[in-house]
Amino acid sequence: MAVKVSADFYRKLKKYGGQSATQCFHCGNCTVVCPLSTNDYQFPRRFMRYVQLGMEDKIKQSIEPWLCYYCGDCQRLCPRQANPGEVMMALRRYLTTTYDWTGLGRRLYTSTFWKLFSVGLLFAITLWVVYTFGGPMVTDHVELATFAPNHTVHIVGIIFGTVLAVLLLSNVYRMYKTIMGQYQVSLPAGVYIEELKTLLWHFFSQIRFRMCTDKSRWIKHWLLMSGYFVAFMLVNVDIITHWSLTNNPPPWYSFPKLLWTYATFAMLYATTEAIIGRLRKKDPIHQFSHSTDWMFLLLLWPTIFTGLLVRIFMEANLPLPTYHAFAFHLAFTVPLLALEVPFAKWSHLAYRPFALYFIRLRERAQITGQTQVAAEAQSA
Repeated sequence: MAVKVSADFYRKLKKYGGQSATQCFHCGNCTVVCPLSTNDYQFPRRFMRYVQLGMEDKIKQSIEPWLCYYCGDCQRLCPRQANPGEVMMALRRYLTTTYDWTGLGRRLYTSTFWKLFSVGLLFAITLWVVYTFGGPMVTDHVELATFAPNHTVHIVGIIFGTVLAVLLLSNVYRMYKTIMGQYQVSLPAGVYIEELKTLLWHFFSQIRFRMCTDKSRWIKHWLLMSGYFVAFMLVNVDIITHWSLTNNPPPWYSFPKLLWTYATFAMLYATTEAIIGRLRKKDPIHQFSHSTDWMFLLLLWPTIFTGLLVRIFMEANLPLPTYHAFAFHLAFTVPLLALEVPFAKWSHLAYRPFALYFIRLRERAQITGQTQVAAEAQSA
């Protein structure tokens, strides 16, 4: 079967951070040392070759880029400094844009103007909305629910969250259609439901990262993921219970606040460590930073920190600092979620476990197909 190649693919991938792929001479050290590479799903050497040959369609249909956690082992042993881990990261950035039907993801990854414009516009609009349509500022004591009325904040939050969920899930569906390809046999609905355990297990445990040599990277990654998930769930619970946006906040030892404390410090630690690592550039995974890596960190860290300030100011009963910290917390949160969840770094949190889910569906589809062929042969 003929394989279509793209002579321009390497130049295209350079915009996503994959410019070192041409330095690879295919010794295979990277694949040998990688604890996540298997006989069925080999990387990174194979994908270095795909990039050099311009096998764009082959790359689009592949799962392997999502199986790489970029631990850096491959880069330590590369005799040519071809940075295979960073090339795999570049492929994930590129694949994210191929799943995205809006085209915004591609603009964010390839245009500095679009990154700055999108973040700045959403930041400014959020501040304008908060200060224009927010309630009065009570100054003798903190009344956050008066300044930011629950009914307004939560309705906007529900609409905003629904739009983001639709965008992300529609991109995941495009990922499914691309990756499954020839494996799209008629699988019973029960198989899709049954294999959801694979999706959930890998989402909550991130256990494959623990197979990498440096186990501490898994712990930091899990802290970031779990902190984000806990914060996400608390925000959704708040829509019903109003435990956070209230004029009478619960005590610090209440269960929701203890969970919020965990989420805050777990994400703050992981994010701070990542920023320091990228500034020092000692580890392979931190030596090369795409502009979207910095966009993610420079939106996430102030989002977490301003949320912490809101809580500190509320506990200290400082009205104006509480209101302004909350306004800036929302101003960082909106571009973080609007740009990162469906289009950039946060979307990887969905694509990785879904890739493993699709692997299981592929395996089940192959078994189903073999069974059907055997049944047809027997009946003939």
